[in-house]
Amino acid sequence: MSIKTDVLVIGGGPGGYVAAIKLLQLGKKVLVVDRDKLGGECLNYGCIPSKALIAAANNDHKSKKPAPGAGVSEIDWEKVVAWKGEMIGGFGKNIAALIKGNKGDILIGAASITSPHTAVVEKSGGGTETVEFEQAIVAVGSQALSIPGFDIDGANVLGSKESLDLARVPHAMVVIGGGVIGLEIGTIFAKLGSKVTVVEFLDAVLPVIEKDMAVPVVRNLAKLGVDVFTSSKAKSWSKKGKRLEVVAATPEGEKRIVCDKILVAVGRAPRTKGLGLEKLGVELDDHGHILVDTEMLTSVDNIYAIGDAVGPPYLAHKASREAVLAAQSIAGKPLEPRGHVPWAVFTDPEISWVGLTDEQAKAEGFHTVVGKFPFAASGRAQAVGETSGFCKVVADKETHRILGAGFTGPHASDLIGEACLAVSACVTLEQVAATIHPHPTLNEAFAEACEAALGHPLHTLAVKRAAPSFAS
Repeated sequence: MSIKTDVLVIGGGPGGYVAAIKLLQLGKKVLVVDRDKLGGECLNYGCIPSKALIAAANNDHKSKKPAPGAGVSEIDWEKVVAWKGEMIGGFGKNIAALIKGNKGDILIGAASITSPHTAVVEKSGGGTETVEFEQAIVAVGSQALSIPGFDIDGANVLGSKESLDLARVPHAMVVIGGGVIGLEIGTIFAKLGSKVTVVEFLDAVLPVIEKDMAVPVVRNLAKLGVDVFTSSKAKSWSKKGKRLEVVAATPEGEKRIVCDKILVAVGRAPRTKGLGLEKLGVELDDHGHILVDTEMLTSVDNIYAIGDAVGPPYLAHKASREAVLAAQSIAGKPLEPRGHVPWAVFTDPEISWVGLTDEQAKAEGFHTVVGKFPFAASGRAQAVGETSGFCKVVADKETHRILGAGFTGPHASDLIGEACLAVSACVTLEQVAATIHPHPTLNEAFAEACEAALGHPLHTLAVKRAAPSFAS
């Protein structure tokens, strides 16, 4: 006998479970099928565990301020990893409780769609179930990529998932890939005393981020004793006694780097193979991303897709927002546009941004004005000893509408929320500057940056601009 439901949600991550809850609230019967654990990559192997380890590493680093090369931290790593696991397990149970509390159903297993209205689930405990549905949402997420010669084996060569569950802190680690994931994880282990070496193929780390925003991070990597090789390629690795040796081609010639673990962090790809999508006529791009419209509907009129499966940016909050759009579309409710997707990088210092960069705004035809406020001029930043970085605002020179904004500095990920609202609501520089921000706080930097863009900063000296012309 088959299971009958209104909506089948394939994937229980931040896209899938949010879609399920919203659909249940809108009166639909929903079955969530996940191949592993509720919460997806984000909760179990990515966002949450990495931030937990970042917090542990930060606390240990601040308490000891070890010099580069001082040796591996004496932090009780086993307890840290156990605490992380307990926290993740608790969140997973909470997600299950939310779905069940809203009268939804959950099935653990691998689903494949066999027709526009049926799917087969190979249950994790054995056996299969046939599911009949009216609509389906594909929310299967993404997986780590590897590179030739560096297949992820979980013992010597690690993906991000394996690196966050190590039994002990390695004495040395080579990170292949100087993007967001590589630098976040590399920073964790550098703060815990590992000798970290980053090998990046492009000419800069964090290559998709504006250079001025990334500079404070690059400087701090050097302070942590991290060696960074850009315009470089990891060619091979081999065992060297009880350790490993990575051979890398760099602009200075071949380097042989001895380490204990190798982290491959060269990007991610959608996990869309084996779902039966092509047989249904669901259109995919050359990279395996599912093509969707603004309502997250695929080329098959009852199949929706959200999150990493539809393309970058691979961010949990993007997936959650798309989940709501898909649910509202299925329920026949009016939709708001998805809007700008903010991002945050949990390096040291953190970086965040929402909206258009100055370069992007100019490419779209805007005449821009930019304001900056350094955290070195912030009383709160000075008080807590975290003064690296700044807030940056990009606005339309004629209307003063804020087009984009971001932070490099302490708690940048927490500060971006106000900027998100400002960009989405078409707020002006004057409106933010006129809004009282509590003192002393880090988010005063946003108002100060807006004042700077207007040409009259309060706590920094004005930067002279050629022929300024501001609308009254």
